[in-house]
Amino acid sequence: MLQFILKRLLLAVPTLVAVLTVVFVLVRVVPGDPTIVILGDQASESARADLRGKLGLDKPIVVQYLAFMGQIATGDIGRSLTTNRPVLEDVAHVLPYTIELTLAAVAIGVGVGVPLGVMAARRRDGVADWLARIVSLAGVSFPAFVSGILLLIAFAVQLRWFPVISTPRTGGLLDRLGALVLPALNLGLLMVAYVTRVTRSGMLKALGEDYVRTARAKGMPARVVVWRHALRNVLVPVVTVVGLYLGVLIGNAVLTEIVFNRPGLGKLIVTALTQRDYSLLQGLMVVSAFAIVVANVLTDIAYGLVDPRVSAQ
Repeated sequence: MLQFILKRLLLAVPTLVAVLTVVFVLVRVVPGDPTIVILGDQASESARADLRGKLGLDKPIVVQYLAFMGQIATGDIGRSLTTNRPVLEDVAHVLPYTIELTLAAVAIGVGVGVPLGVMAARRRDGVADWLARIVSLAGVSFPAFVSGILLLIAFAVQLRWFPVISTPRTGGLLDRLGALVLPALNLGLLMVAYVTRVTRSGMLKALGEDYVRTARAKGMPARVVVWRHALRNVLVPVVTVVGLYLGVLIGNAVLTEIVFNRPGLGKLIVTALTQRDYSLLQGLMVVSAFAIVVANVLTDIAYGLVDPRVSAQ
């Protein structure tokens, strides 16, 4: 297992380099002069030249790339043009909120989606199955900003169970949980939908396999057959879905944080765009890319834990 983990970590290095290269290229192939975007059309040529030198844009593209990768290797992803603070400092301030939101959404997706998919497969074409299909369809149909607004109207404005603004006020545990519930529920609906679908289809196939019929013929209780034998073989596609849609969750977190006025990477990205902070935006793209690569590595490691045959390869 240790060799499997080391192999996955080594494979993640070229993946991360490729992703960082794409980020570097995308930032520089965008039409327009970034100095004009930052300083405005009325800026003098000398001011633009000074800013171009400050950003390193006056150097050859190869030199810019090597400098960019060298800074990343040393943990320096630049300084904000607006605040002159290191980008990592700004990220460190809001990253815990985004991690908290994403983990809560994954917990809701797995904790609700897996039992719902199992229940739907065991009662195929019954009321539970139709309920699971409706929940799954609703989860993939509503955009994050629409479901977020509906949740705010229902539970914050009308029922007043949760705050309208999901920014923790005191930092206490209950305050943080109260501010987390609606954003996490909004973000978790998408994960619930996909996990339910995959679990249901996998369980329908698993329940018809020979080893399940053999276990039933031996007189094993139904819950043991379903939850210990059948579900174990369904976990690999479930882990796949969770790993694939972690990137989608990070993207939807931007909309969720805006709708619920919650601090996080999403709001920081919007701030960088509105303030035309070129360096901060590039640094945030690097952090997001790194987070997705780490999520993929954790998914590969989870494969090995769920299915020992994967780690033995």
